[in-house]
Amino acid sequence: MRTAVVIGTGLVGTSTALALAGRGVRVHLVDRDRSSAGTAAALGAGTEEAPDGPVDLAVVAVPPAHTASVLAGAIRDGVARGYLDVASVKGGPRRELEALGVGLAPYIGTHPMAGKERSGPLAATADLFEGRPWVLTPTPDTDTEVLNLALELVALCRAVPVVMDADAHDRAVALVSHTPQLISSMVAARLAEADETAVRLCGQGIRDVTRIAASDPRMWMEILSANPGPVADVLDRVAADLDETVRALRGLESADEDKRRTGTGGIEDVLRRGNAGRVRVPGKHGAAPAAYEVVAVLISDRPGELAAIFADAGRAGVNIEDVRIEHAAGQQAGLVQLMVEPSAAPALSTALGERGWPIRP
Repeated sequence: MRTAVVIGTGLVGTSTALALAGRGVRVHLVDRDRSSAGTAAALGAGTEEAPDGPVDLAVVAVPPAHTASVLAGAIRDGVARGYLDVASVKGGPRRELEALGVGLAPYIGTHPMAGKERSGPLAATADLFEGRPWVLTPTPDTDTEVLNLALELVALCRAVPVVMDADAHDRAVALVSHTPQLISSMVAARLAEADETAVRLCGQGIRDVTRIAASDPRMWMEILSANPGPVADVLDRVAADLDETVRALRGLESADEDKRRTGTGGIEDVLRRGNAGRVRVPGKHGAAPAAYEVVAVLISDRPGELAAIFADAGRAGVNIEDVRIEHAAGQQAGLVQLMVEPSAAPALSTALGERGWPIRP
């Protein structure tokens, strides 16, 4: 691939353009918001100049509601040899293209499974997709050349290709992406109504659960409007679990021993099913989840502290697999949880303790 057009210079479009431009592809940027395209160009994502003729690949990175119409226009104008979109739903745009009378041979639907709470070109990075799944949904009509161009794009973005049926993809993202967004927002909405004293008690757990609730509501309205049925199906099942959990909790507060026993069983059931589901979430680099040991260290909130503790871990010959930080309420300090292989935890605790780091149980 030597040339590409990226139509839509938001987070995903600009990140794609940055990755391609960084690997020698000449990228042309198109956006109805000229300031957005100008910002992407200033970041090094490509040029706003129109191409001299058809490019190798056109990447359509616009909201799902507009994906089919933009694709249809680009295909009819002969902008490229191949066309793909990066919308977060796949079945709808494909059916809309068919309804518009557009042949599917030069097109393939795709969806990179990566994003941020922030949107727009300024949030874009060339490494956004590295190691992340990138779903491809070819149809029997998709040209082999177009599939190969899509695979080349995925490789240039250093993502991992995953081939799926379009409707199966939409059901999957309803479960692993769209429903979690709504549930996170519902939990965060309770905080908006909470007493200030309660909010001050927020710890890492509530931060983890509500992190994605900071996402742009307009963007999510566009996504959810394109995939309402599968999301509603998942929420129906979640609602059934909620009803059972409420009944179990009411049983726990009952004076009746049988009701308390039933309530205990109900709560244990949902917690254990949660454990079983959590262990299926892929771990580092998409591998099977690993069990890490936590070494907890108290650090002060000042420049260089994290760098220093990572450097000391490196001197001890220990690789930090993951890290979490829990900030202390009302103090300029935090608890850093360093996750390491279980066999490395004793050595790391000893080494950091010898270097003066306060280790916490």
